[in-house]
Amino acid sequence: MKQEKIHKIWSPAIECMDRAKLRELQNERLRATVKLEYENVPLYRSRMDAMGVKPEDIKTVDDLKKLPFTEKTDLRDQFPYGLLAAKLTDIVRIQGSSGTTGKPIVTGYTQNDIDVWTEMVARSLTAAGGDADDVIQVCYGYGLFTGGLGAHYGASAIGATVIPMSAGNTQRQMMMMTELGATMLCCTPSYATYLGETLKEAGLLDKVKLKSGVFGAEPWTEEMRQHLEELFDFDACDIYGLTEIGGPGVAFECLEKTGMHVNEDHVIAEIIDPETGEPLPYGQKGELVFTTITKTGMPMIRYRTHDICSIDAKPCACGRTFLKISRLTGRTDDMLVIRGVNVFPSQIETCLVGLEGVAPFYCLIVDRVNSTDKLEVQVELSDEIFTDKVSEIEELRGTIAERIKSVVGIAAKITLVAPKSLPRSEGKAKRVIDRRNLTNV
Repeated sequence: MKQEKIHKIWSPAIECMDRAKLRELQNERLRATVKLEYENVPLYRSRMDAMGVKPEDIKTVDDLKKLPFTEKTDLRDQFPYGLLAAKLTDIVRIQGSSGTTGKPIVTGYTQNDIDVWTEMVARSLTAAGGDADDVIQVCYGYGLFTGGLGAHYGASAIGATVIPMSAGNTQRQMMMMTELGATMLCCTPSYATYLGETLKEAGLLDKVKLKSGVFGAEPWTEEMRQHLEELFDFDACDIYGLTEIGGPGVAFECLEKTGMHVNEDHVIAEIIDPETGEPLPYGQKGELVFTTITKTGMPMIRYRTHDICSIDAKPCACGRTFLKISRLTGRTDDMLVIRGVNVFPSQIETCLVGLEGVAPFYCLIVDRVNSTDKLEVQVELSDEIFTDKVSEIEELRGTIAERIKSVVGIAAKITLVAPKSLPRSEGKAKRVIDRRNLTNV
């Protein structure tokens, strides 16, 4: 059942800090981080030297643009410890990416970094209504992937009861959720959808006590939120993070659900033009770039996330003064260019979620026929509409095709498939198959 909109804040003194004081804190921490990076990371020192920049040249956040970017390829090239700014004896944890694009990377965390990460997740869970009275079921994977351990530590910090389920084994997930009385759920939005629909089919939704869910690790749409909230009758909140920056909790939604608050006392967010690298003003959509200012194991300066969003500087009704980033609309490296048109999977999802007769499962297949790109969208029918009537199927197919043409700007072949026939994912959903170069995205 959805909770009353009461804005709980884990660290009011920080999260509601006066913007001028927050900027002073950021300036101080940025100067210390640049000095730490320059003195201890040869790669970054050489890049700064090549640009003619010294640590003393960086005095305020406004000087960020003087500094070079960092890319995920740097972590791969410097694998495993080339980017550490601390001694290996001070590294207490190694975490790795989930490998959404390319092979995984690893990063080292000091105890300070673990404490900062825990604090950020505690704020995130509190913003979604969590407190010591909650039973939080964590369905993110544990291990090198930061999702499971991040949610676990944050839930423990706020005093909640934690059910460390990890990913997979849906039947057991449902049993534990209903029998142990879970009140909050942490997992990917695609798995939450699968879990909810499986509970519904089993007639168990009325036994679920969830009041909210904190979902991340993959882009998802407002339409997906509406679907989840209608399915579970709870509050679905977004959470964002990267292994390289500090795990989940770098940014999070409050119950206003108008964007994700960035934990600005720990990270600085920028939006840049992905083509030129030039900073963009608040409100303009571009590539998200983060600089860590409290991380000591492997700090990241101007790290290019390749995620597409915008920054919102308007005050939030929850009382937090942190800037907000908008919902992610995709990544610069998962964008498909089809017949000269930029296409993101999230655009297709917007067209499908909430449409009567279809389930929230789809797959984009891109191919090249006679030197021309072709887009096929496979859409799964819901149990309610699955029918042999050709007229009903054709009408629905036409509706979907029109929506996609209107939103995306190109025509697509729509293939309607039987309920539960598309692959299910208990981790990050795989939405695209690009056959033009025989590479799965």
